[in-house]
Amino acid sequence: MLDIKLIRSNPDLVKANIKKRELNLDSVVDEILDLDVKRRELIAQADQMKAKQNAESKKIPQVKKEGGDVSALMAAMKELSSQIREIDEKLSALEDQQKDLLLGLPNMPDEDVVAGGKEQNVPLHYYGEKPQFDFEAKNHVDLCEGLGLIDYQRGAKLAGSGSWIYRGWGARMEWAILNFFINEHLRDGYELLLLPHMLNYECGYVAGQFPKFKDEVYWIENASTADRKFMLPTAETGLVNLHRDEILTLDELPKKYIAYTPCYRREAGSYRAEERGMIRGHQFNKVEMVQYTTEEGSDAAFEELVSKAERLVQELGLHYRLSKLAAGDCSYSMARTYDIEVWIPSMGIYKEVSSASNARSYQARRGNIKYRGEDKKLHFAHTLNASGLATSRVMPAIVEQYQNADGSVTVPEVLRPYLGIDVIKP
Repeated sequence: MLDIKLIRSNPDLVKANIKKRELNLDSVVDEILDLDVKRRELIAQADQMKAKQNAESKKIPQVKKEGGDVSALMAAMKELSSQIREIDEKLSALEDQQKDLLLGLPNMPDEDVVAGGKEQNVPLHYYGEKPQFDFEAKNHVDLCEGLGLIDYQRGAKLAGSGSWIYRGWGARMEWAILNFFINEHLRDGYELLLLPHMLNYECGYVAGQFPKFKDEVYWIENASTADRKFMLPTAETGLVNLHRDEILTLDELPKKYIAYTPCYRREAGSYRAEERGMIRGHQFNKVEMVQYTTEEGSDAAFEELVSKAERLVQELGLHYRLSKLAAGDCSYSMARTYDIEVWIPSMGIYKEVSSASNARSYQARRGNIKYRGEDKKLHFAHTLNASGLATSRVMPAIVEQYQNADGSVTVPEVLRPYLGIDVIKP
């Protein structure tokens, strides 16, 4: 959520930054400001009335002591109380209306983030060379089926399209990849958490997914109670709520967390023909990194998260590129995002395996997450996240980039200690 003080002091800047996302919300900003003027007028009016009420109330004991009649004074106090109550009710309604509008505003892109949609994304650098094959290379679906790594047919039988089953060496490789990621993060001092998969509404609200995107998750309702939860779309949704309504100390920051969870996505819309197999699905595994930092430590934390995500792909020996997203391609809650995208040879394109993002204070404002700075004042924390990594595109990248002429797949060196083999053969 954006700071109302910023909107009040520099509405043109807010409007211009929202336009960088290819959105025009000028009328919403103007309505927020109009409500803010009315709200502050009511606050001033209520404060004056309450001051008068306090002053007049102090006269009652004195009048009684002097034997005077307080009935007129009591009647006036009753009328004043009624007027104050009416103003408070109007004020509450205005504040709710203003808050609803504020929640609909996206985060402000950082100053160096360019305007426009995904066509304006900029590759910052590439790692390694595109693999070249002196044989007819296969796609990951055929490779995984031929090696018995993935059962797509029975996955669809159990859960419908966009589902699959890891089996045999495929299940073991998936588990090896996850263990490799987790061990690397633990070595870097991150704390591992295993989160609930069903979260309450407040988690989606703080993360910035609700109310705007509440229809993009799977909801779970208890038929016998009013309990309603949603399946987490990413561990970030839970991790950025850990310190909701808390005040952190400087010596606690930065806080560094990782969590392994399946991720549940409705993925609304039609699938493109090339996105078969594991490229896009309703459930996939991911290790997520989240940091809570001070405002001053925010940029360094972002660079650390990007570097860590890149290092994982590098250690797997995969060709990839790092791209800086334009404002319109950043998610609603994020001020900046870099994508790490691996090369999928059969598709001839790069696919994201990690998004590293900085929400600045946007999520912390929604979650009332603060820290006490060196100035002894309270400040909103900054929250950042990065996939470290999502496996549903790592596996296709591995089997395609490491495939051999006989249909076998060489196991990346860093995974061999976990699997105990060098090559997965037909």
